[in-house]
Parts: sequence; structure tokens; C-alpha cells
Amino acid sequence: MKATEIKELSLEELKKRLVDEKENLANLRFQKATSQLESPIKVRSVRRDIARIKTLIREKELSQAAKQRNEEVKQS
Repeated sequence: MKATEIKELSLEELKKRLVDEKENLANLRFQKATSQLESPIKVRSVRRDIARIKTLIREKELSQAAKQRNEEVKQS
């Protein structure tokens, strides 16, 4: 998954993608435990995708909070 693809998603889509990636990671870990995993690098890439998604979710939440604070200040 490319970072540019992730950045274009909305907050709700990011949260859905995060749940999907966590499920994918659980499946990969299960495959690893049962020696059915073809490429252990997949686990690392999924973990990194999860980290990217979490970072973008946090950035979007902070930007929304800042916008709300600025609107409250303007109204006062």
C-alpha cells in the first residue's frame, strides 16, 4: 500500500482500513505460527502499513481539533 493512497482516504475509511490491516496481521501471524507463511516480509510490511494509518488518523484528528479551536476563538 502506497503512502499517497493512504493520504487520500477520509478518516472513516482510514479507521476501516486499520481494522482490516489488523485482521490481516493476525492471519499472517497465525500462518507464521503454523509454518504456512510464504514470505515473512509480509508481516513487517503490514505492521508498517498499520503504523502509517495510525499516524495519518492522529494527524487528521489533530487538524480537526485545531480547526474547532480556531472557530471557537473567532466566535468569542
